[in-house]
Amino acid sequence: MSITQLQEISARIRSNKLFETFVVSIIILSALLIGAKTYEINETALQLITALDWSITFIFLFEIVVRFLAEERKADFFKSGWNIFDTLIVVVSLIPIEDSELALIGRLVRIFRVLRMVSIVPELRTLLNSLLKALPQLGYVILLMFIIFYIYAAVGTTFFRPINAELWGDIAISMLTLFRVMTFEDWTDVMYETMTVYPLSWSYYMSFIFLTAFAFLNMVIGIVVGVMEDEHAAERKAQQAADGVPTIEDLSAQIAELKALLQQQQQRP
Repeated sequence: MSITQLQEISARIRSNKLFETFVVSIIILSALLIGAKTYEINETALQLITALDWSITFIFLFEIVVRFLAEERKADFFKSGWNIFDTLIVVVSLIPIEDSELALIGRLVRIFRVLRMVSIVPELRTLLNSLLKALPQLGYVILLMFIIFYIYAAVGTTFFRPINAELWGDIAISMLTLFRVMTFEDWTDVMYETMTVYPLSWSYYMSFIFLTAFAFLNMVIGIVVGVMEDEHAAERKAQQAADGVPTIEDLSAQIAELKALLQQQQQRP
């Protein structure tokens, strides 16, 4: 069998939906085995789980090899961060370190195999890529939120420390208390306690919740959704280009060229 034939067979296997579903099922099974190891089980069941775990590792190795062979240019395979991540996870999983001092690392690597679901399923990959691309914009929102937290924590420490030092003892503890308020975790208990001394302190909590839980969190959601829409639009353009379907920009450019040609013909005597 030639290299070209092997590449074509690997490409067909890689693009096969049944193969993709099988790999996803194996990842789910791997996650279940990780959960099963956290229970107290007998020696026979543990040996069975260990055998299944090694079988899953070799299936992952086969899947990585298929994806590598399916690439026309092998060097391009390692240009993808997900491919590098998958390869490292599989390679480290092959190292027999269960009975050594590095056994903890081996268990952690097997836990992170669940993340391979993201690299296999395109929709999950798009979600994570959108979140990563949104981080620069989210940084300014998070910075502004921290400033609001800091100001309110300083005010809370100044006024409410004599009421309950466990919740308002210093600015760090006050920020933790405000995080509790923002997440609505029994925040009314905190508010009613301060209202016994400061009846108007409800306005402190209401304004803080409005700024953080409503305004800033909605801004975060809006930024992430906007980036996700851009990602989907980019994927649609890439797919259309791969299928030979002209995009709106291409059609606009062609219409502009036709208009220019018509104008030139009309200007000729």
